[in-house]
Amino acid sequence: MQVYETPGAVRRASEGWRAEGLSVGLVPTMGALHEGHLSLVERAAAGCDRVVASVFVNPTQFGAGEDFERYPRDLKRDAGMLSAAGCDALFAPDVGAMYGAGGTDLLSGERTFVEVGRLGEVFEGAARPGHFRGVATVVAMLLLAARPHRAYFGEKDYQQLLVLKKMVRELHFGVEVVGCPIVREPDGLALSSRNAYLSSEEREAATALFRALETGRSLYRDGVRKTEEIEAAMMEVLRAGSLVRPDYAAVVDAESLAPLERLGESEARALVAATVGRTRLIDNAAL
Repeated sequence: MQVYETPGAVRRASEGWRAEGLSVGLVPTMGALHEGHLSLVERAAAGCDRVVASVFVNPTQFGAGEDFERYPRDLKRDAGMLSAAGCDALFAPDVGAMYGAGGTDLLSGERTFVEVGRLGEVFEGAARPGHFRGVATVVAMLLLAARPHRAYFGEKDYQQLLVLKKMVRELHFGVEVVGCPIVREPDGLALSSRNAYLSSEEREAATALFRALETGRSLYRDGVRKTEEIEAAMMEVLRAGSLVRPDYAAVVDAESLAPLERLGESEARALVAATVGRTRLIDNAAL
């Protein structure tokens, strides 16, 4: 597996593969890899001739007081996992390679950013102002650097997946964004790099998010169609959890995230978010 540290270097590698008629898949990550990330690499390897994974903890998607400084970082470990999973190239830039040297304020009004509109302002966008602006901007940079035919993202960050599909479509990137299923622990907890922050008691309490989603799915299977009733039941599960501070439990249109009064007219998604101890977690499921 080759390791590239600058946008120009990974672009040259990708353009070389393209010139040979090979398809290129990109798996963007922030490192702290787990089986969920590796499932994306496997999906990319199944659909593309060459796979590039990126590891970059992007400062512009973290707000003030969030966990940028303490976000887990272990590039040597991540590189070993990616190589073993069959990745052809690792793109591992530093902040200077992506945003330029000189220490200018990354959130200043002098920089270029990608704005994603209302879709990036609700739910996680409301809880973390500017988050999706940073996500969309860095993914645009990664797509321009790695020149993939396809880019792979997990459905665990469902709103992010929709935001990136919208960006790629509206800005004509010519890249297929592929959503991949959530990978879960045996007790249902969605795999997340931030699970490493949880104590054993918090880890157990965190299963409330999955149980809330299962409650919503069960009500739907039983014929309940009023979203208000399903949302209330999901929130009740979250509120009952020890160490859990709920943020939201919502049933929305699966494409626009617009609120729904009743189910059945369009595909729907259940979304939940809560803080467990000091760690904010999100999850979702199709209804």
